[in-house]
Amino acid sequence: MSFFRNDAINRVNLHSAIQALAAGAGGVFILVFMLRAGVPAPLVLCSMTAMTGGRFLLRPFVPRLARRIGLRQTLVLGTVLEAAVFPLLPLVKGVDAMFLAVVLISPIGSVLYWTCYHAYFASVGDAEQRGGQIGAREAINAIVGIVAPLLGAWGLAAGGPWLTFLGAGVIQILAAFPLLGAPEVAVPHDAPGGVRSAMRGAALMACDGLFAGGYYYVWQIALFITLGESYAAYGGAVALAALVGAATSLWIGRHIDAGRGRSAVVIALVVAVGVLVLRAFSIGSPWLAVAANAMGALVVAVWIPALMTPVYNLAKESPCPLRFSVATEGGWDLGCGGACLVGAGMIWAGYTLAAPVLLSLAGALTAFALLWRRYGSQSRALASP
Repeated sequence: MSFFRNDAINRVNLHSAIQALAAGAGGVFILVFMLRAGVPAPLVLCSMTAMTGGRFLLRPFVPRLARRIGLRQTLVLGTVLEAAVFPLLPLVKGVDAMFLAVVLISPIGSVLYWTCYHAYFASVGDAEQRGGQIGAREAINAIVGIVAPLLGAWGLAAGGPWLTFLGAGVIQILAAFPLLGAPEVAVPHDAPGGVRSAMRGAALMACDGLFAGGYYYVWQIALFITLGESYAAYGGAVALAALVGAATSLWIGRHIDAGRGRSAVVIALVVAVGVLVLRAFSIGSPWLAVAANAMGALVVAVWIPALMTPVYNLAKESPCPLRFSVATEGGWDLGCGGACLVGAGMIWAGYTLAAPVLLSLAGALTAFALLWRRYGSQSRALASP
C-alpha cells in the first residue's frame, strides 16, 4: 500500500496507536469515573464545556511556542503534558478541589497536543494519499481500541483508579517516543491570508464539534448509566465497537483517494444519522445500547476520513498549517463546548439523555452540506482539461 511509504506518517501513526492505547485504557473512562465519583451528569457535561473553553483561550499561545522550538517538539511536549490529568482523577470525590483541578489542568496538554497534531499530520502527509493515510491511522487505532478499554475496565475493577489512570499516564508519555525521530517542521513568523484560508476548515470542525458533543460525550454518560454504571460492561461495549470498525476505515480512505469523495460523504451521513437515532432509542435498554455503541464504530470509520481528508489538505495548502489548526480546533471547541452546555441544560430541565444525543444531527447535516460542496468542487477541478 503506497500510503505506508511515508516514514514521517508511519511514525505519527505509530504514535497515534500508543496514544490510542492510553486514551482507550484511561481517557474513555474519565467522564464516567467523575460521574461514578459523585459529579452530577449536567456538571460532567459542563466540565467538558469548561475544558474546551480553556483550550480556546490558550490556543493563540501555541504558535508562539512552536515558532521557538518547532512544531514537532511542541507536539512532543503536548503528548507528555496530556498525561498530567491522570494522577488527579483518583483524587476526585465529587464536585471538589480535585474536580476543579482536572478542569483547569486538562486543557494545557490538550491544546498543545491536538493543535500541533493536526498541523503536523497535515504538513508531513501526502495530499494524493491522504484518505489512505487517515484510514490506516483509524484502522490501527480501532484495533488498539479493542484491547485498551478491556484493560481499563479490568484495571478499575481489579486494581482501582490509581493503577488504571497512572498506567494510562505512563503509556501516554511513551507515545512521544516515535515522534523523536520524525522530521521537524518550522513555523513561519508571518502567514498573510492565513486566517481567511482557515475559515472553511474551521466551519467543518465546528460542525464536527457539535456532532461530537452528543455523539461521544453525552453518549458515554448515557451508555454508562444504561449499563448499570459497570466499568466491565462499559469497557466491553467500547471494545466491541472497535472490533466492528477496524477494517472499514481503510476501505473508505482508499475510496476517497480514488475520487469518490461525495459517495463517501453520503455513506458517512446515512450511517451517522442511523446510529444517532438508534442510540437515542436505546437509552435504558442495555442490549440495544451495546448494539448501538458497536454500530458507532462504523460512524468513526467513515466519518473521520471523509471529514479530515479535506481539512488536512486545506491545512497543507494554507500559508501556515499550525495557524490553520489554531482556527479549526477553535471551531471544534466552540461546537463541542456549545453542544455539551446545551446538553447539560436539557438534562437539568428534565429531558432524557436522548435529547442531547440527537443534538448531533445538526452537526452531521451541516457538515454533510459543506463536505458535499467541497468534494464537488474537487471533482470539477479534476475533470477540467
